[in-house]
Amino acid sequence: MKRKLNLLFLFPILLGFTNNIEKPVHQKVKNENVHYSTTATLHAQDSLKTLSGAPADLIMTSFTAADLTPSPACLAVAPTGEVYVGVDMIGSLGKDMGKGFIRRFVDTDNDGKMDKHTDFARVDNPRGIFVLGDQVFVLHTTFDASTGKATGMDLVVFEDKNQDGVADGVAKPLIVGLSNTKYIQERGTDHATNGIRMGIDGWMYIAVGDFGFHNATGTDGKKLTMLGGGILRVRPDGKEMEIYTHGLRNIYDVAIDPYMNIFTRDNTNDGGGWDIRFSHQIQSGEYGYPLLFQNFTEEIIPALAMLGGGSGTGSLYMDEDTWPEKYNKVPMMADWGRSFLYMHHVTPDGPSFTQKEEEFIQLPQITDLDVDGSGRLYLAAWDGAGYSGNPDKGYVARVVPKGWTYKAFPNTKKASIGELTNLLKSGSATTRLYASQELVSRSSDEATAAAISIAKDKSLGLSARVAAIYTYAQLAKEKAIPVLVELTKEDQIREFALRALTDRMGSLEQVPIDPFIDGLKDASVRVQTASMVGLGRLGRVEVANALLQTKVPASFVAPAKGVEGPHDKPNAAIIPAHLAVKALVRLNAVNASVGFLGTENPDLALWAMRYMHDARAVDGLIAAYGKSKDQKFKDKILVTLARLYKKEDAYDASWWWGTRPDSHGPYYKGVVWESSPVIEKFLKAESVKAGATKKQFFADLNEKFRMEIASFNVAKKEVAVKEVKEKKVDLEKIKNQKGQVGKTSIEDIMLALAKIKGDPVKGKALFTKQGCFACHSLSKSETMKGPFMGQIGAIMNREQIAESILKPNASISQGFATVLISTKDKKSFMGFVTQETADKVVLRDIAGSVTTIKKANIAKRTEMGNSMMPAGLANSLTVEEFASLVAFLAKQK
Repeated sequence: MKRKLNLLFLFPILLGFTNNIEKPVHQKVKNENVHYSTTATLHAQDSLKTLSGAPADLIMTSFTAADLTPSPACLAVAPTGEVYVGVDMIGSLGKDMGKGFIRRFVDTDNDGKMDKHTDFARVDNPRGIFVLGDQVFVLHTTFDASTGKATGMDLVVFEDKNQDGVADGVAKPLIVGLSNTKYIQERGTDHATNGIRMGIDGWMYIAVGDFGFHNATGTDGKKLTMLGGGILRVRPDGKEMEIYTHGLRNIYDVAIDPYMNIFTRDNTNDGGGWDIRFSHQIQSGEYGYPLLFQNFTEEIIPALAMLGGGSGTGSLYMDEDTWPEKYNKVPMMADWGRSFLYMHHVTPDGPSFTQKEEEFIQLPQITDLDVDGSGRLYLAAWDGAGYSGNPDKGYVARVVPKGWTYKAFPNTKKASIGELTNLLKSGSATTRLYASQELVSRSSDEATAAAISIAKDKSLGLSARVAAIYTYAQLAKEKAIPVLVELTKEDQIREFALRALTDRMGSLEQVPIDPFIDGLKDASVRVQTASMVGLGRLGRVEVANALLQTKVPASFVAPAKGVEGPHDKPNAAIIPAHLAVKALVRLNAVNASVGFLGTENPDLALWAMRYMHDARAVDGLIAAYGKSKDQKFKDKILVTLARLYKKEDAYDASWWWGTRPDSHGPYYKGVVWESSPVIEKFLKAESVKAGATKKQFFADLNEKFRMEIASFNVAKKEVAVKEVKEKKVDLEKIKNQKGQVGKTSIEDIMLALAKIKGDPVKGKALFTKQGCFACHSLSKSETMKGPFMGQIGAIMNREQIAESILKPNASISQGFATVLISTKDKKSFMGFVTQETADKVVLRDIAGSVTTIKKANIAKRTEMGNSMMPAGLANSLTVEEFASLVAFLAKQK
């Protein structure tokens, strides 16, 4: 799937998903599909093998091989050690149903070798699994059996009440329609919906790729639509679905710590120079991809780090007391493109964190990871299984610390309330979670009393008390309010009591606002931000004035014209104001915001009103403009009105912005609305009054916000510039030249590369001579073309780079697949997409020529399924020359 140079930014392309709600296919697997490794399989021998790639104080061994787990897209481990692996031989770009299943593995004597396996259930494109007692939650693509076409993606739950390792029957859908059916059918499941994890709060958190979803429907009938990617959460019964954060690209999973801090690793804009970003996800936060990512970065919560090219996949927050301290209490994030599991050492910074990335475990095209209650870590390796899966590639590894000994996980079903209470105090996050869920399932006065006793016990560690707070809140529901209010009076747990008070939207009527108002003035910024989120959720507009007093920091500055703003540097100072704005918008606090325009602190109100497409907001801004004599303030009002001139068109899932979207912002499909004429009339009048002195100011507003008001256009001065045309190249001629490489097998070339270092200086010249420059950029200052080569050496080793050049069709990068477009005026164009907006597509052909096609003129658009990069471009080279080209690319880091 992805070792190739053409793969720069991918995996969740590989492991994508779909949407819609028709005819999900959930096939029951018969009980006879139980297998014992004593029946002489290849796997039985492989499971004894020690694997390289882990630190010396860890032991990594093979647990399953490709005969049992080919193309493993995801996995989950029960606390008792049973391993569930999602096998996906459709992959991200395949479209044929019937190639996926979930297989369950048991190490019955706990010696590190798999002893028994069962085929648990048949599902296509499994992308996430979570095990809870007799229930196995699965996120996967659905198909219509009569047509063989994908119909969407669902979150479902299987039951296995007799614990025989085989699902008892068909799954129960919990959410249907969790992706974009149109693009799953056209592209496959790349950019679709992916991993699932449960937090200690009892919510299921779902990683949504930037296909987004339209009218996803839970079991309570609630429907949601999300344009773009982010995190969705839902209760385990499929009810109370809500959007948690927004503005991500192609996340594959979430890592959740004991205090409900959530971390993600996604990649951004193939070839556009944004790369992998590691982020702290704060409830209600906007992270900006792709519409606010360049020109409106003051409005987003920035990433904690931008880390170069890669493809984030599975994630886990490791918090297990059976693990060494240096590997514990840390988000672990898999990167399929880099074939590494990373640790991100996070350090608290106000309401968020700073981070330091560290390579941890190397595994070829790692897809997922999970840990059981005894501390056994399991990792899934795609291992070159390709974009459409491979029956001969992929495996699962097991990792434990040296000196680790197996300790049986307690039977929580048979445990007493007292025993479960002790488990809730454990140093293992796995143990705390499953003890909490078992207490919640008991739903008794005794369980409730036990949970609150731990929550109140100041002698216990914070992780135990937080687990108890959320356990108690789930048990007592609205009856928990008085006790949770009392807990807000204690400094150590105030933040978590406040969060628990507003965690469930169905029981907010009796929650008082006073603890949250007090929290806005708390010494802890984390308490302040929890209060802001809580006030937004409470829905009482009378709190708006308190929120509007939040100070907007000096870092709230729009990027200069033509300059990309900072979107990858931690900015703890912006978070309180950001969350206060989100709360005000949720409250629809238009009148209060208008009222604050006349105060000494109007900046937060102006920020919030950027998103209030309401006639009252427009009228209030215009009135405040007329009353003010402060020109700086008046200019801010003009900016806000320009921002409001258009709004985002309703998302109906009939379109998608592609892998290289137009990132100008602030909208992708901006449309005018009822107050647009009022704004236009006012802005034109003010432009006339201002005269020539501010003509450029209004022209810049027109360009930045894409208002398309013709009278604001400024004629550009004619500047004598020498036109520079890119040199066209005949790649067909180059590829047909036969030399030493063209006459040598790939295997022999690889062997030779191991011995021949190559000369990077000569390689640089060959990069031009062989036509590579026609489709690849080396610097971010250049026009972005095909996959960006300026950091290829940080993503791939020499062998992977060589393989990508020699076999370009083996692994096609997003943004470099051949597209054929037929227009309504009977013309045809073939190339790869370098930019796409709501109105146009920009194609670059194999010779480097660029064509812009209006979408309204497109009659048919076909993904050809092959790479634009022709095979044989290196055929004319000697092996030494080829080694030099590889050496040059390997230095691009």
